[in-house]
Amino acid sequence: MASSRAGRPPGPLSSLGLITVCAVVAVDQATKLWATAALPAGRAIDLLPILAFLRVENTGIAFSIFAGSGVPLVLVTLVVTAAVIAFWLTARDGGQIAAAGFALILGGALGNLIDRVRLGYVIDFLWLHLGDRTLFVFNLADAAIVCGVGVLVLDSLLTRSRTAEDASVR
Repeated sequence: MASSRAGRPPGPLSSLGLITVCAVVAVDQATKLWATAALPAGRAIDLLPILAFLRVENTGIAFSIFAGSGVPLVLVTLVVTAAVIAFWLTARDGGQIAAAGFALILGGALGNLIDRVRLGYVIDFLWLHLGDRTLFVFNLADAAIVCGVGVLVLDSLLTRSRTAEDASVR
């Protein structure tokens, strides 16, 4: 019986890969356009006690690392994107679950790359906070990247668990 974790993941040009990557990019870019048009820069609009809309221009990468440092972030983003594609193309395990994880990461990276090339910064608009203390300001591309990594980690743990279980049965 084949599971969705069995075998090599479908590649970036598979229907699963292309549809997922394109959907992430499209939703990310649409929400950033909405945030730019609808949210006043720097003013929070509370959604939940720990979550608000807060549009900012992030000149750094995750958690504003390298903001204002002069590090060529378009180049860094391209290198990371190429690395994700290389890992995806050489992956031997995980099947469709791993492909979905890689596609989420790639879609998120491309969504933020589009901002960097087009604007010189990334539009973030979701503020996770505790009172006035900022935990993260992020966008849907960032969320897709984190979810993609989580999917890959979970798939890896489940694959190892299943492999160990299969070995103990033999």
